[in-house]
Amino acid sequence: MAQDPSNETHFGFTQVPEAEKVRLVRQVFESVAPRYDLMNDLMSAGVHRLWKNAMVDWLDPRGAITVLDMAGGTGDIAFRIHDRAPQANILVADINAAMLDQGRSRAIDQTRLDRLSWICMNAESLPLPDRSVDAYTIAFGIRNVTHIDQALREAYRVLKPGGRFLCLEFSAVRNPVLAKAYDVYSFNLLPKIGDLVAKDADSYRYLVESIRRFPSQEDFAAMIREAGFGNVKYRDVSGGIAAMHSGWRI
Repeated sequence: MAQDPSNETHFGFTQVPEAEKVRLVRQVFESVAPRYDLMNDLMSAGVHRLWKNAMVDWLDPRGAITVLDMAGGTGDIAFRIHDRAPQANILVADINAAMLDQGRSRAIDQTRLDRLSWICMNAESLPLPDRSVDAYTIAFGIRNVTHIDQALREAYRVLKPGGRFLCLEFSAVRNPVLAKAYDVYSFNLLPKIGDLVAKDADSYRYLVESIRRFPSQEDFAAMIREAGFGNVKYRDVSGGIAAMHSGWRI
């Protein structure tokens, strides 16, 4: 989709030209890629692993289905799907080549090469035929997309009738006390952890800001419906720190 160079969008809490956001997001993930998995464990005390398990449990992959795991980066979701459905064909896609390099290296180390393909692509313009995949998954990636509505339309386009969209993303914390504690942790401690471990406080500051800019559970569900999906539902995890959204191409 062509971008008007005069238009602006948000990069965290900063307004930037739309044409610049992809480059800026790419720089963030090129910087954090080598320590991305370690930082996920440190930032969530390992709880992100339970969230991803819950996502794949809800997907319940079976048989020789074709799955597009968008923003699949280091392979966390793809590996879980592979374990549950060894006959599945999984396209691990990411806009960032550095993240895919990390995933491929992990796949080699864990001898998980069968039925996994690693492809660099943009969620807003998928180089895939219409109605070509059975499931589309995306975990902690859609908030970094410039035009979320376009990414959702592309997800709908490539799904077969009866295909499933499933997204895991940070969301709106429900409990006011937890929300206050989460804000203190996010804005004060996470950038410091990023500085100490990944030598990059700014990238983790952006990641925190991008979480706060993401739509609420209800608003994101409405966007999924607007893209054409039916039977849209969501489930909070950890009090709404993250949420899973599901929709079907009916």
